[in-house]
Amino acid sequence: MGSESRHSEDDLLPLSALQHLAFCERQWGLIHLEQIWVENRLTAAGRVEHERVDSGETESRGAVRTVFSLRLRSLRLGLTGKADVVEFHLPEPGGVWIPFPVEHKHGKPKPDDCDEVQLCAQALCLEEMLGIPVAAGALFYGKPRRRKDVEISAELRERTEALAARLHELTQAGVTPPGLYEKKCESCSLLSQCMPRVSGGGRSAAAYLARAVAEASKEG
Repeated sequence: MGSESRHSEDDLLPLSALQHLAFCERQWGLIHLEQIWVENRLTAAGRVEHERVDSGETESRGAVRTVFSLRLRSLRLGLTGKADVVEFHLPEPGGVWIPFPVEHKHGKPKPDDCDEVQLCAQALCLEEMLGIPVAAGALFYGKPRRRKDVEISAELRERTEALAARLHELTQAGVTPPGLYEKKCESCSLLSQCMPRVSGGGRSAAAYLARAVAEASKEG
């Protein structure tokens, strides 16, 4: 790791952007490049959920110490942000406190891996900051009110590191990627701003408008 390039403090990007990027590159561009954000019932509920753990407090219960809203960074990946919750577990008296990040999410587990990527990025930051391996973490979903344990596997690490590199590549380019309509677009708060049926999928706006006019003429 010592031979790998490292980012400067001024080059650090939001850790939370990885979750947006893993979900959709265009959503990431609209939020982080164009500064567009529209709140819907899902994002509002998620914001309230995060406010509950954004205290910065510390709790101790036996062999578990819990830190809320812990600041994180990785100069290797060029990321900075905070973890909702990090539990430090003491496997045995006199041993080493092992970090266990817990990311809070509103709703239920998603069909893709965007939440796992965000959690893995937190684990990688903790490893770099503390010099301690982080083998696992958890995602806490508000709707079922339960945890989903996540192994910080080699495959997940590779995926997260590749996305971190892609994040810096896209940020340097400064261009919002085109959209591609998928079923998940319907739950995105930026659907009307993104217009994925127009902007992506290999279809030009002119062709889309031509079809829309033709269809309207037939209805008339």
